[in-house]
Amino acid sequence: MVSYDRMTKEELLKEDESLREAYKDYQKRDLSLNMARGKPSPAQLELSNGLLSNLNTDDIIDKESGLDVRNYGCLDGLRGMKRILAKMAGCSEENVIVCGNSSLNIMYDQVARAMASGIMGSTPWAKLDEVKWICPVPGYDRHFSITEHFGIKMINVPMLDDGPDMDMVEELVKDPAVKGIWCVPKYSNPEGKVYSEKVVMRFAGLKPAAADFRIFWDNAYCVHYLYDDIERQAEIPDIISACSMAGNPDMVFEFMSTSKITFPGAGIAGIAASPANIKDILSSMSAQTIGYDKINQLRHIKFFESTGGIREQMKRHAKILRPKFDIVKNTFERELLGRNCGSWTNPMGGYFVTFRTLPGLAKKVVSIAKEAGVTLTGAGAPFPYHLDPDDSVIRIAPSFPSEEELQEAMNIFCLSVRMATVEKILGKD
Repeated sequence: MVSYDRMTKEELLKEDESLREAYKDYQKRDLSLNMARGKPSPAQLELSNGLLSNLNTDDIIDKESGLDVRNYGCLDGLRGMKRILAKMAGCSEENVIVCGNSSLNIMYDQVARAMASGIMGSTPWAKLDEVKWICPVPGYDRHFSITEHFGIKMINVPMLDDGPDMDMVEELVKDPAVKGIWCVPKYSNPEGKVYSEKVVMRFAGLKPAAADFRIFWDNAYCVHYLYDDIERQAEIPDIISACSMAGNPDMVFEFMSTSKITFPGAGIAGIAASPANIKDILSSMSAQTIGYDKINQLRHIKFFESTGGIREQMKRHAKILRPKFDIVKNTFERELLGRNCGSWTNPMGGYFVTFRTLPGLAKKVVSIAKEAGVTLTGAGAPFPYHLDPDDSVIRIAPSFPSEEELQEAMNIFCLSVRMATVEKILGKD
């Protein structure tokens, strides 16, 4: 296969014509294929259908606490659910508060509380002249939406192979206006990277100028392995314990969720933190709610008891997801390898694959694909303010479409990449 940058102009013009003909054929088919978000497929949702009918009137009393789960109370959640979330994240159940169905909601609440009331007696952030936040990029667009919503100034830090550029992070936290950092430590969104033990320990040993600086450790994909032999290789230290041992017990909020383990709209989420942070959070939370949905918590406890636990559930998810990630990888290798059109990640877990076009082409590729019936995550979404400085990063979300639809979408995506690249080299863009 000849690299496009080594073709003659005549060869490129012939390639351009051939690609355009193939593209017109796709346009005539009036396709509508959506890969904009990392949603579980219908087959994945059916893995948790047992949740819909696993409680009856004999189950209304929680065995451990004696609580009637239909009633008010138990602000911090049922102990059985704490234990499940703690085991999933690798922390102690004593550090966990069980909340509603959305970890993103908890993150929003934590920023909102800091803005309105401060953290553990600190000045409320809304009263400060400026609040800054460190954002490893590319990253999770909804994280950036939270900080942008509150008017917090976001600072880009590049993601390296083993996590964020810690030299930059360590320098930035010397500024007392820097109050937080977004982290997805395992199978990061969107690149699927795993923080190394060294990076985790450097996080735990940070010396921020602000006493109310917090690491927002979004451990959303901590059990989302795609391959059976990867689990052992991808273990990372417990950040709660690491911070405690480093003399920074209060520096981290960890978030976890069953949203892509059971039902995304009806799962269970939680936050883990130090005892002092837990006390501060519960003090504020008590004004917000009398307690979260204990019926759903008990439903999840029973479900995992009857299905072999979270690890077995994730093996069932992986069986559905693996072929889809393989379709993405195989299509890239067949259609793009050797053409010098860009590069892509080969994650071992999580929900996304990242493709990097040649500089300046991401928006164009997304637009070309859209006109052929494939909706992708917007170019720029993995960056604060939707500003990708190189206009090159595109997030691929393979989970929701069927395998047949995904193959069709990936064919169109690769065709779009090739068209945009050829046009750029020919000077048509």
